[in-house]
Amino acid sequence: MKKLNFLFLLFLLPFSTFAQFTLTVEITGLRNNKGNLLYELFDQNQKSLKVGTEIITNNKCVIVMDNVKPGKYGFNYIHDENKNKKLDTKMLIIPKEGYGYSNNPDAKFGPPTFKKWLFEVKENTKLSCKITYLNY
Repeated sequence: MKKLNFLFLLFLLPFSTFAQFTLTVEITGLRNNKGNLLYELFDQNQKSLKVGTEIITNNKCVIVMDNVKPGKYGFNYIHDENKNKKLDTKMLIIPKEGYGYSNNPDAKFGPPTFKKWLFEVKENTKLSCKITYLNY
């Protein structure tokens, strides 16, 4: 019987390496429900894996991505208030719309390094992100 259990576990081992999980990202602090939230998911090599648009309800947005493989990822987003599919700026560089990154790194004086917004998925994962608006 022990031999049968061992063989069964040995049979299942290759399937566990293909495990896929759900990544849920909750973004709070949006200043209004106008427009959409645009987001992009990257792998650890900064290769874009998924780009999407979500609606905003009650000044927050919840994004659910299924079938995410174990690994390291980065996630960024913008509050596209006027639905023009880009981050609007003033004086060429100052964002007029909200933006953010996974792990909520400080990004008030330029984008953080990719390493600061890397996170790991090794089970079903929930990220809590707070959007940044600059009021210059």
